[in-house]
Amino acid sequence: MSKLHFTTKHANAATVKRNWYVVDGTNQTVGRMCAKIAAVLRGKNKAYYSPHVDCGDYVIVINADKVVFTGNKMDQKEYLTFSGYPGGQKGEIAKDLLKRRPEVVIERAVKGMLPKNRLGRKVYKKLFVYAGDQHEHTAQKPQPLTF
Repeated sequence: MSKLHFTTKHANAATVKRNWYVVDGTNQTVGRMCAKIAAVLRGKNKAYYSPHVDCGDYVIVINADKVVFTGNKMDQKEYLTFSGYPGGQKGEIAKDLLKRRPEVVIERAVKGMLPKNRLGRKVYKKLFVYAGDQHEHTAQKPQPLTF
């Protein structure tokens, strides 16, 4: 009886194929959409996913100003920032932040779902968020990504 030898294949820079996707945020729930975007950025939608390798795709989000929250989050969710100085904590309600800088809502949600290490910072740089329906990545020929 012969022994079978199986080897585990790990993704590396030479075997990873990166695609560009565009996501329309119109009437999308923020948390559900961002969870799926984070999975695509990491490469969890691919068969050769390896947790220690950046094998994810590029994601462009358009219409970030038209996303929605469920429940009362639009009026109750608060985004906090802290300058590091005493009394330097500021808060902003989701409704106000969505009017002022809608890209930040998507970026902060996705960043919180990525690993907090060098790989997570590298993966985060493949996310591009735009408030309107125009983006500057038409040369990459992004494919629509629907959920």
